[in-house]
Amino acid sequence: MTVSPPISGIPSSPRLVDLAFALLSRRAAAAVANGESRPEAQWLLQRLGLEAAGGDSGAWSRWREDPPETDQPFRQLCTRMRLGCVECLAVALAAEVELDSMAGRVLAWLQAPLAGARPTASLAASLAAELTREPEPLQLAHLHGGRGLASGLLQGDGDGAPFADMPLRVPVALALALRGLPSHWPGVTLGMAEPPPLPDSTRGMARRYAGALGATEQSLAIRSGHPNDAIAVAIAVADALESQAACFCDSPPIGLGPWLTLVGAVPVVCETLAPGERRSLPALPGYRGPTLVASGVDGSFERSGQSVPSWRLEVPAPAERQALWRALVADEALADHLGERLRHGPAGIQALARAARLEAGMAEASRLSTAHVMRASRLGTAADLGSLAELLPEPIPDQALVVSPVVASQLEALRARCRNRDRLVAGLGPATRARYRPGVRALLHGPSGTGKSLAVGWLATRIGLPLYRVDLASVTSKYIGETEKNLALLFARAEQAEVVLLFDEADALFGKRTEGREANDRFANAQTNYLLQRIESFEGIALLTSNTRARFDSAFTRRLDAIIEFPVPTAEERRSLWLAHLGDQHGIDATELNRLASSCDLAGGHIRNAVLAAAARTRQGGGSIRCEDVRQAIAAEYRKLGKPPPQRLSELETP
Repeated sequence: MTVSPPISGIPSSPRLVDLAFALLSRRAAAAVANGESRPEAQWLLQRLGLEAAGGDSGAWSRWREDPPETDQPFRQLCTRMRLGCVECLAVALAAEVELDSMAGRVLAWLQAPLAGARPTASLAASLAAELTREPEPLQLAHLHGGRGLASGLLQGDGDGAPFADMPLRVPVALALALRGLPSHWPGVTLGMAEPPPLPDSTRGMARRYAGALGATEQSLAIRSGHPNDAIAVAIAVADALESQAACFCDSPPIGLGPWLTLVGAVPVVCETLAPGERRSLPALPGYRGPTLVASGVDGSFERSGQSVPSWRLEVPAPAERQALWRALVADEALADHLGERLRHGPAGIQALARAARLEAGMAEASRLSTAHVMRASRLGTAADLGSLAELLPEPIPDQALVVSPVVASQLEALRARCRNRDRLVAGLGPATRARYRPGVRALLHGPSGTGKSLAVGWLATRIGLPLYRVDLASVTSKYIGETEKNLALLFARAEQAEVVLLFDEADALFGKRTEGREANDRFANAQTNYLLQRIESFEGIALLTSNTRARFDSAFTRRLDAIIEFPVPTAEERRSLWLAHLGDQHGIDATELNRLASSCDLAGGHIRNAVLAAAARTRQGGGSIRCEDVRQAIAAEYRKLGKPPPQRLSELETP
């Protein structure tokens, strides 16, 4: 079978669609000669005549070699895709009817009794036969097996119609792009409205990767825990390629390849995979060039059976973070302080700066301050953990945390570890620096109500980071691999967002591995193994609480930086707890308070419950909290615990 020669050359007149309508104008002339006067016929006769176009075969050759300026994008696409005459004519007509209603009416009139304004395959084949002197059936064969239909540039619009009668359409976005007009493909975003500023080192790497990719059909996966960071770097690579970044998720729509070629865009596939998951990049017929992937840190991609190389984005060094802050805030000293203190990536810094300016505006402050930034940070502005974790924004002041001196000292050491984790190994030996990750992992264990969760909130408040409590119901799943996928997403985003993760009742996730005799045990063990490995490489702050240390796998304790035991409070500590919960507005004297602390061995959580219950009784009758209100509340709390109230509790009765 012979095919039409490829199109090549530089501009001339007329447009290809004008040439097609000039061929069709003969039919209009015949209709007018027979006395039929229709607006469609008059419209056709006003178009460029075939003689003026330069003759049948010469017109096609002339357009291939020297198209007009308005057809330059179209001709370049035809050259790159190696489209033949029949395909070019079909595309020209199908695109014209999308933008010119009269063109559609003319085709509907000429193709009657077939319904529809779009050109049929037989119409395109008959016109190509006139131009190339090749028979119409051969033109239909070229059309059926050509790259126009295979790439989605042309799409069949018929429902079970014979191929010759099948209407052909061009997507509207392609029709606009063929004219050189602005176009938008649904589900595809060109660039970002306001991409975050990137460190100089990242931009330099983007240029190097762009130089390596060039005009090849290679791929590159750009990985980050924050999706906007990965997309912003993909845009930087596309800029270095002198192209736009066309971002989309899921499978690309049919016809996207030719549109990318027309608008000069590089495809960016945005997808997050689970640990161990492997995904093949979609084919894009009609596009020849590099493909970028903006992805999370887990999983792997392949293209044509070959693994796609990855570039993992790290959190910028303090000096680079300071430069990013300087680009967003006017105060250089403030920028240097924030870059040193907060370990965010570019997108997180951009979001935090924007939110801090809002905080300053709400406070009617004349300038941005550290307090505005830290308040925005505590509200989780720079974090995007979705439904996997719950933000706990309430600050915990020093006065609210009542613990023993030993526990207080351990918490202070943990706070210092969190604050200095980014520069902890500076100046230390190579054995310490090897494989160091700036993450902090700690376990807080002790009986219920001893203040473990409160201590985590105090720690997050002191270091100025948002506290997120992991929602185990959202993370865990009965489906194999889903729990690991959710945890991978949670850890990756938390690393980039600079948050404190709280795993309350953590033994539910980090429990001991079993012997694995049954399939469910093996899957549970695989989940625990993943958690142990991932939390060791985690570069954020993860704090775990549990009622007992014994439920954890022994391999897990080695991966912890601190283990803090919260014992049952002593009588002196209980007195401080009662004072911290009661406040100043109560009617309990010092003697009664001492009896409360010595006779009732309640932890802080139970004391809180008792104070709230006493306050409820008091608010109903008015006045301040009395000892009798507290006594009844304590008795109720003991009943909840399934324990008898202490005998000395009756001594607290009001005479």
